[in-house]
Amino acid sequence: MTISSRIQHPLLKQKIMSAEEAAMLIENGDHVGMSGFTGAGYPKLIPQALARRIELANQGESKFSIGVWTGASTAPELDGALAKVGGINMRLPYQSDPTCRARINAGQMDYVDLHLSHVAQIVWFGFLGKLNVAVIEVAGVLPDGRLIPSSSVGNNKTWLDQADKVILEVNSHQSAALEGMHDIYYGTERPPHRKPIPMEHTGDRIGEPYLRVDLNKVVAVVETDLSDRNTEFNAPDQTSEKIAAHILEFFAQEVKMGRMPPALLPLQSGVGNIANAVLAGLNRGPFENLTGFTEVLQDGMLAMIKSGKMTMASATALSLSPTANEEFLQNLDFYRNKIILRPQEISNHPELIRRLGVISMNGMLEADIYGNVNSTHVMGTRIMNGIGGSGDFARNAYVSMFMTPSTAKGGAISCIVPMVSHVDHTEHDVQIVVTEQGLADLRGLAPRHRAELIIQRCAHPDYRPALLDYVQRAQHSAQAGHGGMHTPHILDEALSWHSRYEREGRMLPSV
Repeated sequence: MTISSRIQHPLLKQKIMSAEEAAMLIENGDHVGMSGFTGAGYPKLIPQALARRIELANQGESKFSIGVWTGASTAPELDGALAKVGGINMRLPYQSDPTCRARINAGQMDYVDLHLSHVAQIVWFGFLGKLNVAVIEVAGVLPDGRLIPSSSVGNNKTWLDQADKVILEVNSHQSAALEGMHDIYYGTERPPHRKPIPMEHTGDRIGEPYLRVDLNKVVAVVETDLSDRNTEFNAPDQTSEKIAAHILEFFAQEVKMGRMPPALLPLQSGVGNIANAVLAGLNRGPFENLTGFTEVLQDGMLAMIKSGKMTMASATALSLSPTANEEFLQNLDFYRNKIILRPQEISNHPELIRRLGVISMNGMLEADIYGNVNSTHVMGTRIMNGIGGSGDFARNAYVSMFMTPSTAKGGAISCIVPMVSHVDHTEHDVQIVVTEQGLADLRGLAPRHRAELIIQRCAHPDYRPALLDYVQRAQHSAQAGHGGMHTPHILDEALSWHSRYEREGRMLPSV
């Protein structure tokens, strides 16, 4: 199939131009909504052309930069290229690019870290100002002007609706067989006119397969033939496999106790190697007829669909390794009726997560003894990526689970600490904490009993004595009238582990 055959609307054919010409239509200070979610479905050529333009402009006295709004993380061709030339003045709602991260932590770029389910609605509400331009990758344009979505949906519906100007990248590298795999829901309204979203099961289709766009707003169409950032995942290591084993044992116990059905409940899995290890364990495990209701469909979930363990998965994006992506493309007809890609305002919607009873499994950087979780900041101040959708799921899930290795940096850092250095998920939203050491079920436990269980089950043995000592001294201090016994802390010491690491490169004092 030739590239031109992907653009079937006569008016849009007349608007085909180069990426350089399209980039000239974006102005200094614009808010630009770009497609892309976790390395899938992002524009490939226009951001690079814009970066070259900005680099030249910034060599003079006047500076050129834009605000970049996306679905989630993108790729070096977008975030990296624009950040490298100082072309982003503000980024939202999520990023994972090392150049972006460095500029944010250096104070050279503003970053607004948002719950992913909130982004579309706060743009509709006007809280972020006007969206000037949408730059959206699509897999094709139909004769009537409807758009075939790409390998991610993210916030594209909202960007197309809200932007003054629209630029399309029509990517012939994206399989034409993606057509029909998407479910774009146009039934959301602003308060006070909202209605319940009519979904009761993971596989319910409530929208239409295509994106709509006002053709009068389309100012440019750029043809591309480039692949997504298909990142290779590491094979599960011993630590990841131990974490997965603890979670599988927990699921078996929940089924035995009658708290979950034999097919469990819809699974949400965060991004990364530990998440893939858990899914691989489920693929080998005893549970059948599983379903997924998640943001990102990774290798592990694709393998479960292939094996028949999972019957249906709903997501907003694909994030596959090169090997898994090849498997997906070669067997797309098989996967077509088993995978649905939706806007992230639906894939991450609190109402649906609560109604469907989703099991939420997400990674973290650290948890404290009372169950508060930090998933975004290293040593309290340096942003890593962002909260993403973990908060959407944690607050509303049937079971909310966070997992991490018990130590980092070769054992110099304990991922179980007296007090987290930054709070993304409070103790009220965290039910299960898992490390390779064990699983702590915190449901129904008062904070002091949570502390005992987290230390006993999840802390690394090298750090367990110091954590127990801290808790005991904090309780003695509270009993002596210095603080309360509900969540006893020694405030002068609560973050001393982090301070020591910053000074000495290790959390425990040298012996």
